[in-house]
Amino acid sequence: MENKQLLEKSARLGYPLLETKENFDVNKALAEMVKTKNVRFLEGFPVMLANAAQEGNFDYHKVEASLGNKKTKENFKQLFLLSLALYKENDFHFASVLTDREKQKVVLLRNSLNHGRHLKVGNYQLNLDRLKQAFRNYFVHKSHELKALDAKHEDMSLEFALSEVFSPKQKELFLKKLKGELLNKTEREYFSRVVRKKAVALANPELHRLAQKVLQLS
Repeated sequence: MENKQLLEKSARLGYPLLETKENFDVNKALAEMVKTKNVRFLEGFPVMLANAAQEGNFDYHKVEASLGNKKTKENFKQLFLLSLALYKENDFHFASVLTDREKQKVVLLRNSLNHGRHLKVGNYQLNLDRLKQAFRNYFVHKSHELKALDAKHEDMSLEFALSEVFSPKQKELFLKKLKGELLNKTEREYFSRVVRKKAVALANPELHRLAQKVLQLS
């Protein structure tokens, strides 16, 4: 039976086998993942490490301090370097300071990712296909999140710009016309008399050029 606390913490670190809203120490959580005997948690370690770093509180030495014996600390180091190899393989930036020997190890691990099916960490055999797929799923999810955030920002910027140029009623008519919705007689007259003139002015390329020049000088 799975350890419920580990399931909750793995979800909080982006490996969502179970959702949780609890705040917790990311370094201690990562240490617990390293100490687990469940291989599936170890295969999700690169995802959890990436999320821990994005939380802004990841500290390699704090994770290491939460580990007991030398063997477990070595397992953590192997998982950490394996994660860096996977990040490099996917052009995922992760700030780290490595010795020359550790850099060579990352190169070897990256080669293993490309040509191997399994990799031994401590007493455990990791399935590299599952490990890579878990990270790809995370990477795709994060990319979608960023695109959604950019789209939301663009929507907010457009909303602000429209509000600066049009009154609430004028903006409403402008958007209705844009969407191809029918206007009643009063709306059509108001649109033609006021809104259309503003739209024509906004569409003038020379006015756009001059506005940009003014903004550069201000």
